[in-house]
Amino acid sequence: MTKNKGNPENLRPFTTDREESLTERLNLRVTKTMKEKLSIKDDPPEFCRRAIQKALDEDEQSNLDS
Repeated sequence: MTKNKGNPENLRPFTTDREESLTERLNLRVTKTMKEKLSIKDDPPEFCRRAIQKALDEDEQSNLDS
C-alpha cells in the first residue's frame, strides 16, 4: 500500500519568465539581526538577488572607472 503524501503540484516542472533561469544555489551566513530583517520582506530571496546584483553592478562600474 502506498502513502499518498505530498503535493502533485510539486511534481510539475518549474518555469520562469526570467531572462536567465535560476539554476544555481548559494548558501551564506548572516547575523541573526539580518535574518530577522530579511524575514519580514515580502519576497526575501528576490530581495537578496536584487541586492547582490546591485552590488555586482556597482563593483563592475567602479572597476571600469579605475
